[in-house]
Amino acid sequence: MADFGEILRNIGEFGLFQKITLFALSFPNVIFAFLLSSVFFIQSDPERHCKTDWILQTDSNLTTEEQLNLTLPREEDGTFSRCRMFVPVDWDIGAIREYGLNDTTGCQNGWVYFNTLYEATIVTDFDLVCDRANLLEMARAMLMAGILLGCLLFGPFAESFGRKRATQIPVILMLIFTVTTGLCPNFYLYLASQFMVGIGYGGFRVNCVILVTEWIGTAKRSLGTCVTQLFTAVGQCILAGVIYFIRDWRLAQPIAAAILAVVAIYIWFIPESARWLLDRGRTEEAKQLITKVAAINKRTVPESLLESLLIVEKKTEKRGGIIVLMQSSVLRKYFFTIILAWFSLNVAFYSLSFNVGKFGLDVFLTQFMFGLTELPAHILCIWLLEAVGRKVSLMSTLLIGGFMCILILAVPKGNAVAVTTLATSGRFFSIWAGSVCNVYVQELFPTSFRQTASGLGSIASRAGGLTSPLLNMLAVYHWSIPTIIFSSLTLISGALSFVLPETRRKDLPDSTDEAEGNRNKTSLKNQRESNKPAQRESSSYLLC
Repeated sequence: MADFGEILRNIGEFGLFQKITLFALSFPNVIFAFLLSSVFFIQSDPERHCKTDWILQTDSNLTTEEQLNLTLPREEDGTFSRCRMFVPVDWDIGAIREYGLNDTTGCQNGWVYFNTLYEATIVTDFDLVCDRANLLEMARAMLMAGILLGCLLFGPFAESFGRKRATQIPVILMLIFTVTTGLCPNFYLYLASQFMVGIGYGGFRVNCVILVTEWIGTAKRSLGTCVTQLFTAVGQCILAGVIYFIRDWRLAQPIAAAILAVVAIYIWFIPESARWLLDRGRTEEAKQLITKVAAINKRTVPESLLESLLIVEKKTEKRGGIIVLMQSSVLRKYFFTIILAWFSLNVAFYSLSFNVGKFGLDVFLTQFMFGLTELPAHILCIWLLEAVGRKVSLMSTLLIGGFMCILILAVPKGNAVAVTTLATSGRFFSIWAGSVCNVYVQELFPTSFRQTASGLGSIASRAGGLTSPLLNMLAVYHWSIPTIIFSSLTLISGALSFVLPETRRKDLPDSTDEAEGNRNKTSLKNQRESNKPAQRESSSYLLC
């Protein structure tokens, strides 16, 4: 009897092949931060006034101060209105000066922006101010909706067509629509383009981790998952520096597209998951791939093991994806617990990230701190997952992260250092919990619907990202409402994680029985062999 864990132990659980594959699939995460730059680096309320060049037709020699005095109403504090202007008239300049203008209207010809932090943002390019200010949250929600749909589409796609194709196609989508995003002439085309970028983003993120970890042995599985997240943290730090120097959201798009073009070339040489091939009954392809991997790792595959791949009868595992998942009360409990945790931590993560410019410190410094704190989060996660296990890691990170976030309510809003420190700490533990979820969701469910469960979990996480900009809109009623909600969700999900089993140092389950029993396949097989010695001689199975 052979299982894929035994195959990996023979060909190398973390050899040269796995390291190359891990780097190749992790590297794109460096530039994913750039895909979000247009909704992160903005000034939601820049200094501005209505464009009133119409009056220059009556007197082209007017100074800027005279033009503003004649065409803009003033607020109660004496400053010029940011969102109103006097209704244009066809009088001569003398009549305007003598009688003045009284009727006001919204800005009819756009705005003039000044003292801005950036050269160009989607706010200034598309005039997302005044009565159009809520469209900024629509832009963020549209991107999150695309990411959610990408998880929804490419999760089941990977089950039917393979992990390899489900990583290649999203890269091509991101490349094409990253280019078009930078060229969009109006806001609605921008929304459509960002939606497509989000689909590619979600599809790649949900599948690259699965493809990596299905090639890695038990001892290094948490390392593989966390390294993919580590590259994302590096990208966050790089993005802060790039935006600091270019300060133009459109220029960030071709930078990302150039790197994606490199990824789009080499991604076609990434091999398929042999575990998936065996699960689909494509044994000959799996055998050839396993032989190549063994050669790259400079290992020798026992001939008996290769022959067993061809002669054993594959154990029939009940299929049905989400149906099988819902029929099992044990797996159903695990599933809803893990997706609530994933949803909650992403609501907190994106709610804090979208407010990067509102904590009182320099936005570039805050962004760099956000990225910098992700690095130790993922590095510590690699150690903690092996030292204390998955269950304690998830519970502790969610509970501590939620507590840090809710402490923000106790700090005066004017204390920028304290608020930023707590927000950064809360985001740190949210990232940490996200890495744990990425590992946990693969170890809780069997191969036949591991990708489905992971995809649905990612959908829940992206739903959290989609909810966050809408949640932030509640701050118009009171600034504390978003913080109270996402902190409470994180604390609740941390407490509920107690029902999850420990999966540390156990092979990935290949059947529903193994997943429900949460036992090592070796011990499960030994028990079956001792209970049914006669059956052991008459039948053999391949667990993949």
